[in-house]
Amino acid sequence: MLSRHKVHSVLTALLALSADAAEVLPRFTLGRALTGWGIDPIPFVVTVWAVGLYSLGVAVLHRRGDRWPIGRTLSFVVLGMGSFAVATMSGLGIYDTTLLSVHMVQHMVLSMIVPLALALGAPVTLALRTLPPTPRRWLLVVLHSRVAKVLSFPPLAFVLYVASPWALYFSPWYDASLSSSFVHQMMHIHLVLVGTLFFWPLMGIDPVPGRVGYPFRVLLVIMTLPFHAFLGVTIMGQTTLIGEEHYQELREGPMGAWLPPMLEDQHLAGGILWASGDLIGLLFFGVLFVQWVRSSMKEATREDRRLDLAERRTRSAGAVTHASARGAGDDGYDASRD
Repeated sequence: MLSRHKVHSVLTALLALSADAAEVLPRFTLGRALTGWGIDPIPFVVTVWAVGLYSLGVAVLHRRGDRWPIGRTLSFVVLGMGSFAVATMSGLGIYDTTLLSVHMVQHMVLSMIVPLALALGAPVTLALRTLPPTPRRWLLVVLHSRVAKVLSFPPLAFVLYVASPWALYFSPWYDASLSSSFVHQMMHIHLVLVGTLFFWPLMGIDPVPGRVGYPFRVLLVIMTLPFHAFLGVTIMGQTTLIGEEHYQELREGPMGAWLPPMLEDQHLAGGILWASGDLIGLLFFGVLFVQWVRSSMKEATREDRRLDLAERRTRSAGAVTHASARGAGDDGYDASRD
């Protein structure tokens, strides 16, 4: 039998070999981006819990006989958490520390597409309809707390959203994410949370703080576009390399045979940030336009009902007045004859 020391040595050697193998990746292709999968613990746990709790809430509603729109479920589970899983655990997640351009695709998915899809899934509304009384009261306390109101205050959420990418790429934060797996995974969570704080009150269905009128929502979305474009152009135009030490070390190893020049990859990353920000911005405008039209139609319907009810009340009051007048006239006529 192997001693404990020998078993430990074997396991250490296997882990070292697997780590070395993980560091030497084949040439990046679209096929590997779609077929290569790995598991990062924190995103994996977040995905499983989020999908599980949402599905449980939908199941509770169905058992009660209540209706929950299938579109909301698809938005949260498939588009939202599905995009989160693809961005962090597919080939994008495997190569995101190898190529800055791949990381930039991941960045845009996590900061824009995932928050929008999660917001359209209305998980807070689902929770309020399915939670037991005590957890429901806790959730309401959180929603009405001063912290929630401050974090969802639109100008503050806007500043956090547009400042985070600048802080990420022009501070030691990005280098730290390349050298620490924990920091790297938490960066993914941070991108989703900041995007959620900004987009949830603008496009979400849930009763969350920070809701503003549609004209102001459109203005805020428009204001994000120049910041993405300016950041993308800045990254494309600068000669200072982002994560230079890390990416240079990769090019000195076996992957250097296929990795593109660092400056070329950085220019591509800036272009992806610029172009995708504008394209996803068009998607946001489409969603806002549809929501604005639906809100206007619902408001018009409510106004029509209000006017109809007021007209019916007026007619009823007029009929009562007319009947009372006729009754009073008849009584007066009879009295005069007597």
